[in-house]
Amino acid sequence: MDTTTILCASDEFFKEFEPRREQHLLESSLKRGRQGALCLSEVITIMVEFHLSG
Repeated sequence: MDTTTILCASDEFFKEFEPRREQHLLESSLKRGRQGALCLSEVITIMVEFHLSG
C-alpha cells in the first residue's frame, strides 16, 4: 500500500467516525480543550506507515 491510499482510506473512515466520537465525548464530558496540529487520519496514516516499514 502506498501512503496516498492509506491516507484516503483513513480519511474516509474518520469522516464517518469523527461525528460519532464527538457526540460520545460531549455526552461523557471527556472533550479536550485544544485541537491537535494533525487530523486523526494523518496520525493514523503515520502509525500505519511506521508499522508497515518493518
